[in-house]
This record gives sequence, C-alpha cells and structure tokens, in this order.
Amino acid sequence: MSGVRVCGWSELGDGMPRRVEVDGRAVALVRIGEEVHAIDDICSHAEVSLSEGDVDLEECALECWKHGSLFDLRTGEALTLPALKPVAVHTVTVEGDEVLVELSGGGSR
Repeated sequence: MSGVRVCGWSELGDGMPRRVEVDGRAVALVRIGEEVHAIDDICSHAEVSLSEGDVDLEECALECWKHGSLFDLRTGEALTLPALKPVAVHTVTVEGDEVLVELSGGGSR
C-alpha cells in the first residue's frame, strides 16, 4: 500500500466533495464515477475550504463556494477567476474498499 488510508470507497458519494486530513494537511476528495481525485482543500484565492463547494461534473472541477473559482480536479489549475494560482493535486489509490492518498510536494500547506 502506498499513501495514507483516508476513508472507504463506500463512504464517498459520487460528485460529493469530502474533506479529509492527510498528515495534518486538509485535502478535498471527490469521486466522479470510478475515479477519485484529491486536491488541497484550501482555495488559493480566498483561503476557504473547497470541499464545501460544488462539483462541476462536465469540467471535472471543484467550485469554491465563496467567489466561484473552479479548480480542475486532475491538474489543480484555476479554471476561472478570481483565483489565479493552482492548488496541489495528490495521488489517489483505491485498493478494494480502501481509499489511500499520497501527498505531492506542491502547495503551501
């Protein structure tokens, strides 16, 4: 196993963001179909929790609830203003019912 167990597959609702902690770092998890994505849970613009926002299934993106910036769940790139900086993307592995996250070196948190 690589990464830290954060939850079970059955605990993730499709298109429903969830905040988890990985080694003291807040991470937003989002399952879309059979894929699970993990990005830093703090908006690079407003310093609020991204996991409280809505998922845009067509864009594979998570929207910041405060000002509406969209972040690509695959790359972390800010897709819309007012955010300009990306957020870190982390590696997710699913082994059976276990969802594991390995932190990347990116991000400031």
